[in-house]
Amino acid sequence: MQLENKWIIPIRSAVFLSLVGAIIGFGVYGCKKEEPKKEDTSPKQSIEQKLAEEKLYKQTKIAFTSKRDGNCEIYVMNVDGSGQKNLTNNPAVDMLPSWSPDGKEIAFIMYDGRTNLFGIYAMCVDGSNQRNLTNHPATVGCLSWSPDGKKITFYSKRDGNYEIYVMNADGSEQRRLTNNPARDGNPSWSADGMKIAFESTRDGNYEIYVMNANGSEQRRLTNNPARDGNPSWSPDGKKIAFCSRSIDRTNDIRDIHLMNADGSEQENLTNSRYVDIEPSWSPDGKKIAFYSKRDGNYDIYVMNADGSEQRRLTNNPAADVTPSWSPFLPLENKTIEK
Repeated sequence: MQLENKWIIPIRSAVFLSLVGAIIGFGVYGCKKEEPKKEDTSPKQSIEQKLAEEKLYKQTKIAFTSKRDGNCEIYVMNVDGSGQKNLTNNPAVDMLPSWSPDGKEIAFIMYDGRTNLFGIYAMCVDGSNQRNLTNHPATVGCLSWSPDGKKITFYSKRDGNYEIYVMNADGSEQRRLTNNPARDGNPSWSADGMKIAFESTRDGNYEIYVMNANGSEQRRLTNNPARDGNPSWSPDGKKIAFCSRSIDRTNDIRDIHLMNADGSEQENLTNSRYVDIEPSWSPDGKKIAFYSKRDGNYDIYVMNADGSEQRRLTNNPAADVTPSWSPFLPLENKTIEK
């Protein structure tokens, strides 16, 4: 059985298959008298602000998928990469975690190779109370919560083709939002709950589209010869991070890109010339987690939202992929060990 979404090779095939570019500025020296330097009036971040920001980040976690224990499982870690902990321990494949907006639950995909069945599951953030929400055997993948936590959007092949669906957070009232002979997948809900971004091949190539949350007014945002997919909406709703694959299909080159929510001002953030994929925003929109193969193995990385300060969080011979950043969690929440 094959999970046919080509964006996440190690995950969505049901088993794992397994710099920033330097910009040199040239100073031009003329014969004119040196102009006096202008005073830097940009706002400075105080020590108090930095400490407050650090405290906030300590209230967040990153969930991810790893095969380090011999099977795909859901893990969680602190945002500096410490405290990595297995939340699931099942013979089936557990993958693609997604935090609920209140931080109390994590939804994920489970694939049982013994029965060839799929399901969207939810669990408490300590891994307890795992339950099947979809109870349907068809392929499902890449889920996204509505900002109020009442609904979950996902893609499924239950009607014979990959389409975007939505359901209540308890699994009830499952219904289709798209109906197109091409593949529609990888939905991402906007922060105001009004829009859903997704990827589609309906115009002959993978591109990013957007639609109203009820499925109406579907329109394309990107139009590139390269493949664009994996959209991820920023917390303020102004930006969409996404993955774009090199036009040269002989090389597995993918980078994290960023654009305005209307598709304008597209820019490459990672420029690593390797595999950078699956962006996930921090709850304040200042950082983006992703996974990459730039160091020879799939690991979780993090960077500032402008692409600066890229650094690795995991370093394991097994593949660590599909990060999902939590909302801010209360300090008294002891369900996840530090």
